[in-house]
Amino acid sequence: MSTVVEQEYGADQIQILEGLEAVRKRPGMYIGSTSLRGLHHLVYEIVDNSIDEALAGTCDHIEVTIHKDDSVTVLDNGRGIPVGINHKAGLPAVEVVFTILHAGGKFGGGGYKVSGGLHGVGASVVNALSEWLEVRIFHEGKIYQQRYERGKTMYSLKVVGDCEPDRHGTMVTFYPDGEIFEDLNFDFDTLKTRFREMAFLTKGLRITFTDERPEEPKTRVFHYEGGIREFVQYLNRSSSPLYPQIIYCEGEKNGVLVEVAMQHNDGFKENTYGFVNNIVTPEGGMHVEGFRAALTKTFNEYARANRLLKDSEPNLTGEDIREGLTSIISVKIEDPQFEGQTKQKLGNSEARGAVSSVLSECLTIFLEQNPNVGKATVEKSLLAQRAREAARKARDMTRRKNALEGLSLPGKLADCTDKDPKNCEIFIVEGDSAGGSAKTARSRATQAILPLRGKILNVEKARLDRIYSNAEIKAMITAFGCGIHEDFDISKLRYDKIIIMTDADVDGAHIATLMLTFLYRFMPELIKQGHVYLAQPPLYKIERNRKVWYAYDDAEMERIMQEIGRDSSNKVQRYKGLGEMDADQLWETTMDPEKRILKRVNIDSESESEVDLTFTTLMGDKVEPRREFIEENAKYVTNLDV
Repeated sequence: MSTVVEQEYGADQIQILEGLEAVRKRPGMYIGSTSLRGLHHLVYEIVDNSIDEALAGTCDHIEVTIHKDDSVTVLDNGRGIPVGINHKAGLPAVEVVFTILHAGGKFGGGGYKVSGGLHGVGASVVNALSEWLEVRIFHEGKIYQQRYERGKTMYSLKVVGDCEPDRHGTMVTFYPDGEIFEDLNFDFDTLKTRFREMAFLTKGLRITFTDERPEEPKTRVFHYEGGIREFVQYLNRSSSPLYPQIIYCEGEKNGVLVEVAMQHNDGFKENTYGFVNNIVTPEGGMHVEGFRAALTKTFNEYARANRLLKDSEPNLTGEDIREGLTSIISVKIEDPQFEGQTKQKLGNSEARGAVSSVLSECLTIFLEQNPNVGKATVEKSLLAQRAREAARKARDMTRRKNALEGLSLPGKLADCTDKDPKNCEIFIVEGDSAGGSAKTARSRATQAILPLRGKILNVEKARLDRIYSNAEIKAMITAFGCGIHEDFDISKLRYDKIIIMTDADVDGAHIATLMLTFLYRFMPELIKQGHVYLAQPPLYKIERNRKVWYAYDDAEMERIMQEIGRDSSNKVQRYKGLGEMDADQLWETTMDPEKRILKRVNIDSESESEVDLTFTTLMGDKVEPRREFIEENAKYVTNLDV
């Protein structure tokens, strides 16, 4: 017998969340998540307010400090948040900014001509999600201060001291709320990457970033007089430039300020990044469309006028011209319209025309003055055109074969019997011996095994035609079923999880990196939508009195040894490869969904330029940047066989 509990639902059951309660109740709506990503978002929101001062030309130095207690201070030398009374609210303007949602100088009131803050919720959201927040304003020889706790004002704005008469600016110190966030441990490298990007995009601005938590505090200073020109130079440092100059265009059209910097390298990947009022737009938008249209038109006109393209030859496509191109498109616009809450794509149509007009005019003049750049770029584009045609033929042949053979799967694939992709996963395994163990160990209903022979092609150094003709890559493309590049369709993906399973040694790490490079460059949505994983095979097997333990790292082995006691009867086996395990051990430790450890591969869209650079550094031709990267990151490496 079941009991029905009747709950009254009337007018009084409709909740009204007052003030900043709504933010605390649903933090994800305002900062995306309460994970580390959301924690970092708090810092970005406060720094963005200072950046807006820099865009207005009233601030040239921002200092960001993480203190030992995980509180953060952001200090700028901007105008300072106004301290006078806002007559509409009857409160000091600074209190309005920190305690009322959708309040700020970014809604057409003339406070800012351009601004990164779209919704005007930044400062108040940070306040709502902080255990405490203190703001100090330096204004006309006085220091004003106010403190808030979990969004509530603790005392009226007051003068707490004097400062130099010409000093001005705002200092915000906040401590994130442990009741809201899963982790309060800010990541230095994540913040460093973002601040570097901000400094590149605002030429002349100096950002000083200090972390006081280590025994020896770390400080980094970002200051680029060359702005986005230096950004392109930085992104191309792991590649060999096709020509020494960085093409730079700047101008204003229909109220849109446009800056473009670009340079080709001898690689094959296009790296184009769009920014609007210093906000990254991972999905591009009108500014990127305008850039691509002008680039294609101008280079084709130049190639025809200088007889670098024969009359009988077709025009170069945008894809041909952009092969190996690194470019930054930065626009400043008064009223940016972003598609979607996440500001991923710019929708203002005037940005397309403005970028196209400024770039066409500037690039035409540049190519006339630098014929060596025009010639080198057109020659590279013609090679890309031929390779693209060869790749198209290879792709068409694959499509025809698939049509005739009913999408025949690779012969070495041991497929699963369940045909619902949601239930299925595929293990990409290196080598026949490990592949054999995995095929025996697997659950045949839901687990497919695709063994690969040796190391796959490094796609960072190869054109499309070579990639399409590589047997191991073709096997993966066919097995996944979702195609690549313009043929990519995630709805056709045959497996919910793609699991890379390699040996826990240097060779295994290299093979995993090659596979991730291929997936990132040709099927990035698989990673972005959470379908790609790394298996974690154990490093040690410990036996004692017929009992068995597995340890996945040195720390776990140490813990197990302390628990069971160090004894001569302990047998410790260090696994060098998957092939050393029998099928039962492989299942129990690495493949059993109930017991295994999987690491999901993620991309943070806010630092995509840094992800691109990391792949280019690790997998490209230049040795020196790779050595620097390894030296800088060696301290994070564990369980590396030498």
